[in-house]
Amino acid sequence: MPIQALGTQRAEIEQVASDCANLFQRSSSAVEGRNGQLSLFHHGCHRLSARKLSALTAVHNFYIRRADQTTAAERFFGRAPPPLFEQLLERVPLPPRPRRRRARAPKVSYLSPMAA
Repeated sequence: MPIQALGTQRAEIEQVASDCANLFQRSSSAVEGRNGQLSLFHHGCHRLSARKLSALTAVHNFYIRRADQTTAAERFFGRAPPPLFEQLLERVPLPPRPRRRRARAPKVSYLSPMAA
């Protein structure tokens, strides 16, 4: 086989390999899902407390919907769970009203105006 033909064949193989790598990268990014979300969140906050991680997991499993309008919990259990935020409203007490602010004392001027 001539050297020029080998070079052309190698370029074609490299192009096919590059196309396959790009296709794999684009297709696997959609599969990441939860891990991708956590990774993005982690970049912003670095340390997720156990409490925040469990809250994010609950939101992911019970609130976020796919294009077919199902949640992860619904697909796992085979039926729709009760609405997430209505359950939270029933179980979590509302915070107390903030205290009233005291009236501010008028500012005292320590400099008296002088006539020119």
